[in-house]
Amino acid sequence: MSYRLFVRPVPPYADPDQSAEAQLFSWVLQDASGDAQARGTADTRESIEQTLAQNALENVLLIGLIPGDEAVFCLADIPARQNRFIQQALPYAVEEQIAQDIESVHLALGPHTAEGYRVAGIDRERMAGWRSLFLGWHQARLEAIYPDASLLPAAESGWVICLDGDSALLQSQRLEWLKMQADNLPLLTVTLAAPTADEVVAEIPVKLYGTESDLESSQTLISELAGATGHLNIEAKPLDFSVTELLAWSYHQHLCQPINLCQGMFALKPEGSSPLKPWKPLIAVASLWFVIQMGLEVGMGVYHQQQAERLESEAMALYRNAFPSDRRTHAGNVRRVIEGQLRVAGSQGPEVDFITLMKYTGAQYGRLQNPTAVTFNSVNYSRARGELVVDIRADSYDRLSRLRNGLASEGLQAQIGSVVNESSGARGRLTVSGG
Repeated sequence: MSYRLFVRPVPPYADPDQSAEAQLFSWVLQDASGDAQARGTADTRESIEQTLAQNALENVLLIGLIPGDEAVFCLADIPARQNRFIQQALPYAVEEQIAQDIESVHLALGPHTAEGYRVAGIDRERMAGWRSLFLGWHQARLEAIYPDASLLPAAESGWVICLDGDSALLQSQRLEWLKMQADNLPLLTVTLAAPTADEVVAEIPVKLYGTESDLESSQTLISELAGATGHLNIEAKPLDFSVTELLAWSYHQHLCQPINLCQGMFALKPEGSSPLKPWKPLIAVASLWFVIQMGLEVGMGVYHQQQAERLESEAMALYRNAFPSDRRTHAGNVRRVIEGQLRVAGSQGPEVDFITLMKYTGAQYGRLQNPTAVTFNSVNYSRARGELVVDIRADSYDRLSRLRNGLASEGLQAQIGSVVNESSGARGRLTVSGG
């Protein structure tokens, strides 16, 4: 449930920079339905914070109500519609309505009406002091600062007056607010009784709020107001609660249109006010996915690096076993060394000696059908050429061809030359060498 804490400093006003802890407040704690759950008339900040803590309330929205005479009401007739141009023209539009250097005034822009933009002006140093007074409360977060008189229930016509001890809060039908000493109200009777330019009325309605004690003690004042011009129709409305509760109730019921002074250089930037707030869950998920993906990539990289190092070690171990005397070869050049050795071996061909050639030739001779039909007349071997030359005779050339093909299937080079066909068969010279 959302709670709002309306806090209104009561006089005497302490210096926020020197003795803020001595300031007393009239306050009311309002729940989401607008009911007052707790209240006080002259309590310290510490006491109010303890009340919130005792009720286990956190992140309560704090609304600060400053004296209505601290901020002046203005109207700005600005034809522009874009906020940037409105802000640029605003100081010039209200300069004549403010009785101090416009450069030292903080201007807060309100809604647009038929008469122009409603504007609240307040001294910058005073605004800074009020802002610091309401900031940093435990269990509460500052949401807005309003002039207290601007929260009076608006009237369709005439005026609204609220007696508050020695003071009086006033608001006109065009939502202009004032705060003054109650005893000075008779001085404004002519102003209060003056109708607007488009009105022709005999009486101006005035709603007068106040506690029973305030109304009773101000009977003489009320009589003076009613009889000064004879045009004020005063309707007294006794309150069963404090003025602060009246203002909080009016705010909850949307009976007022106050101007939030926390704008521009005094704008509030609570946690989570970033324009990226709606995207934070998606950003969090994307960030988590990125971290996990990076972790997987790093993990796989480490794993593959370890596998590569293991394979390099195994390859070098095999190479050392085959070439124990080679100390120059390492994991970085072992592939190049082996490829070079293979190229040399391929260019030179295999070194096959006499015994090997005779073994393969004899094995193929034994595989022939009817090998007795084949006769070796002479055998010669050239070590320089690595060749075995056999003078051979067979009952047919086909047997000679089969012997040659069998040797070729073993990866050897076999050729038959000087073939002579005779009536009894064929003879020739079989030359066998390494592949």
